[in-house]
Amino acid sequence: MNTGLPPKAATIRARLRALASPATAKISQRFFKTGPGEYGEGDQFIGIRVPVLRRLAREFGGTPLAELAKLISSPIHEVRLLALIILVNQFARADAAEQGRICRLYLRHARFINNWDLVDTSAPQIVGGYLESRPRVVLFRLAKSKLLWERRIAVLATFHFIRQGDYAVTLRLAKMLLRDPHDLMHKAVGWMLREIGKRDVAVLREFLQQHAGQMPRTMLRYAIEKFSARERQLFLRAV
Repeated sequence: MNTGLPPKAATIRARLRALASPATAKISQRFFKTGPGEYGEGDQFIGIRVPVLRRLAREFGGTPLAELAKLISSPIHEVRLLALIILVNQFARADAAEQGRICRLYLRHARFINNWDLVDTSAPQIVGGYLESRPRVVLFRLAKSKLLWERRIAVLATFHFIRQGDYAVTLRLAKMLLRDPHDLMHKAVGWMLREIGKRDVAVLREFLQQHAGQMPRTMLRYAIEKFSARERQLFLRAV
């Protein structure tokens, strides 16, 4: 029942528990690599699909930031994802001051945004959106983080800039991260480079001509995915 009061974290958690599916949770735990030594080690799922979470995000769209902060720090993956979807929706309709508060909350809780779907769902809209007309030094700090997911936030945030035709920060970060040790970063950087190429292939080719020989093979494969077979082979021979 709608009481007219702002939603509480406890209410939202209870609603999610009521929708849990152990069978779906098992599938998610395998898909998001939660086993020992895997990138999502220890992450907990209760089994709620993304379309359901998006519907709930609309229902609980008025949740205050203080309550969302509690949800973002939850050990349950779907709870964190729901909170991030709500934040993205709130950011889209917020004024500049409120957008700043949302972005600061997001960055304070970055250690909990710790799987690729959580990052990819939120970093372009919130971090990229807020930094569109502001200094972007925080992205270079995040790109040097020991935490994989903070580095991924830095790169994915630039998707917002790419969509505006602004590629400079993405290219600088890509150069910084050429020797990143993690496959998920190779994929993220390659993906953003491919997005640049979809908009200006000459910019991508120039970057590749300078750096293809230093790029991890996965990063390069992602970047050149839209090239012809012949051109892909030419670049792959450089690795």
